[in-house]
Amino acid sequence: MENNGHIQSGKYAADISSIKDAKLRIESFIHKTPIMSSEYLNSVSGRKLFFKCECFQKGGAFKFRGASNAIFSLGNDQAVKGVVTHSSGNHAAAVSLAAKLRGIPAYIVIPKNAPDCKVENVRRYGGKIFWSEATMQSRESVSTKVMEDTGAILIHPFNDGRIISGQGTISLELLEQIPQIDTIIVPISGGGLISGVALAAKAIKPSIRILAAEPRGANDAAQSKAAGRIITLPETNTIADGLRAFLGDLTWYVF
Repeated sequence: MENNGHIQSGKYAADISSIKDAKLRIESFIHKTPIMSSEYLNSVSGRKLFFKCECFQKGGAFKFRGASNAIFSLGNDQAVKGVVTHSSGNHAAAVSLAAKLRGIPAYIVIPKNAPDCKVENVRRYGGKIFWSEATMQSRESVSTKVMEDTGAILIHPFNDGRIISGQGTISLELLEQIPQIDTIIVPISGGGLISGVALAAKAIKPSIRILAAEPRGANDAAQSKAAGRIITLPETNTIADGLRAFLGDLTWYVF
């Protein structure tokens, strides 16, 4: 498996080995997030539910795991010119913070409709903002221009083995904290989180079930699963702005 996380023949972009390596690489930077439960929700669902609280992660989301792994796995010759990414918010903040800790520039392409609170997080962590239109084509086009102008390395929000490996560290923690768990429900958008969680959890506990959850108004993953190929939607309708991306070739291969 290459450092950039591209698939080699017959292999996923990440595996339990790369996820364990990620844990060692980032554990001094991230929070080991707590598990919480609710007796009310247990009674409503008829199940014993546990919540892995990544809202308490640095940067406010799980994205800091993948961003840290990607940025701290770069060689000094790669990192010196900085990193670039495109994101509506949480990944943007995570890359900005991880780059700040590494002491390198972060160039962040953000769609103009991103929530103000997420844009402010990027500014607070020192990311340099470049604006794009809300479409993925515009985000990618602006990112390419920034890369050409600066020589920065692209840190893709989800379609990158280093990102997938970093997100997979959630399963390493979760199955230490609650080893008896039999099902993990994971939100799905671009698929970086669920790919890492599934690869790690299935390697540790093959019997475990992994369920993907997404809004009805942005159900491209369900449509993709049914069609047997990646489906992209002409528009999405959800307040969950972080769940509007579409699967990439690396995450689809796991999904």
